[in-house]
Amino acid sequence: MGLLITLILGLFIIIGAIITFVSKNNNKFVNFSISLAFSVMIMLMIVDLIPEVKEIFLEEFGNFKGILFALIGVILGIVLLKILDRFIPEHDGHEKEELNHIGLISSIALVLHNIIEGMAVYAAVNNSLESGLLMCLGIGLHNIPLGMVITSTFYKANNNKLNTWLIISSVSLSTFMGGLVMFLLSGVLVNELILGILLSITLGMLIYISFFELLPKIKEMKDKKIACLGLLTGIALILITIFI
Repeated sequence: MGLLITLILGLFIIIGAIITFVSKNNNKFVNFSISLAFSVMIMLMIVDLIPEVKEIFLEEFGNFKGILFALIGVILGIVLLKILDRFIPEHDGHEKEELNHIGLISSIALVLHNIIEGMAVYAAVNNSLESGLLMCLGIGLHNIPLGMVITSTFYKANNNKLNTWLIISSVSLSTFMGGLVMFLLSGVLVNELILGILLSITLGMLIYISFFELLPKIKEMKDKKIACLGLLTGIALILITIFI
């Protein structure tokens, strides 16, 4: 199941590419996705990841060391995405001669980014299918705008749909590659402590994505109704899963 989830997660980048080609970047859909992803991630961290990470590290190391090591994992997750996201451009107008280079660097960063996410999501799914699915939803919705950025950047640079689709397909499969690595090494590396480390790194990633990428975009949205609808839908989804 973990491998299937990581494969589905990569398809959200394909959705971003399709939106770019078909609807010329439908802003309402993107804004709704961003708002929904934000609330899903926040709720997921509160009701699932933070309690799980706390339980694992406190049992392994006790109160002080457990909290310290958990914070180190969270900081590592934040720093990893901060470094990789420096190579991912915003969706604005660049000169055409720079676009191909920007698209290439962005794709490499996204591949590394997605491999790490795929490893974390695979571990989360094995720990709890419900939390893994919710994490997939939150991260996947966040990947839609990234898919749009890479697609528009490459297509403007080469004006070739086939080449652009080949690049996007390769990037989308990178999440599955991360899951595959965890699948192949799970019998050797994955234990309770390794799971705690991966979950704490994942928590850091979600914190970075939520507060440093999604929240600023939500604040900039002119259509607050769409933003509120996405936020409330995300909260409702998490609450439904809790009571089911």
